[in-house]
Amino acid sequence: MKKLISKKKQSYQIKEPLRKYLDHYGRCAELSLDYQDLLRFSNSTPVCDKNGDQTCWIAVSYPAWEQEEIFTALIEVYAILKADGNVALMEHLEVDRIDLCLFGNSKPFRIRIINTINDNFDYFYVKKADASRVYGLELEHLLSPNRIGFLTARDTLVIEHIFGIPGDAFIQKFMNHNLNEVRLAKEFVKFNERCFLRLLGDMHASNFVVDITLDVEEANYRIRAIDFDQQSYEGRIKVYLPQFYFENNPIVKIGLDALTYRSVKQYQMEERHLINKRLRSAKRRFSNLMQVMMHDRIAPREHLVQLREQLADHYKTNALFAANQWVS
Repeated sequence: MKKLISKKKQSYQIKEPLRKYLDHYGRCAELSLDYQDLLRFSNSTPVCDKNGDQTCWIAVSYPAWEQEEIFTALIEVYAILKADGNVALMEHLEVDRIDLCLFGNSKPFRIRIINTINDNFDYFYVKKADASRVYGLELEHLLSPNRIGFLTARDTLVIEHIFGIPGDAFIQKFMNHNLNEVRLAKEFVKFNERCFLRLLGDMHASNFVVDITLDVEEANYRIRAIDFDQQSYEGRIKVYLPQFYFENNPIVKIGLDALTYRSVKQYQMEERHLINKRLRSAKRRFSNLMQVMMHDRIAPREHLVQLREQLADHYKTNALFAANQWVS
């Protein structure tokens, strides 16, 4: 499936209508640091996992005369993201490490914040702002069972850390450890439905995490997207269905073995009902977002034409062909 996705997704600037929407709903902030500022690092070293294997991240460092200024600014950013800008509550926090991911389009910075009192730590991410990703984050916040914090400032996007086991690591290391196959399969069906209904693509195992919560007798699973780059971008509808990515095949196979056709249809309808409830509770905000998104350009014209045709065929309706703004 990955070969169906464009080699390099085009980046789209945040235009004024979207900026006004974000400002109205508290998604804009005045930051003393931009994504470009973090690119001024002078040295880097590979980041390895607990087994000593090299990851796709490098730890970066800055000249001494810039490091203190950058670290102070990052604490202020964290305070705005987590505590409405109350820096006084952050006096015991320090920047422990700044990592840069060299894989993918966005090349995000991952900031590790440590509590000097108890050594607890947290992360947040600084990326170059892209309208597609912003729409994806906002739709995740409104339509999924998850709430997510993010901020925009000029051409910079700041996103809170999404907790969970990376999907590829979960498949490799946790699939055989007291796994409740029915519950995992049920959650994957629901995740698959969420992605398709809001057109979030590229949800292979590296782009989602699995959050495990212990219940009274069993574990519950929540699959959460962590990359929103492919929001409504590609033309093929299969891109928006995680079931078709070969990286997800181990989970798909569990679903085929553990669930019946009627169970799958039940879970799909349950998720649609929940999305409808979330939509009703955020009706005005969702409507405002759609008005902005409808007139924005976040995909090539040929992708929109192809997606419109395939969705019309999938839902057996010609209603989408009246939406001329899709291809204007």
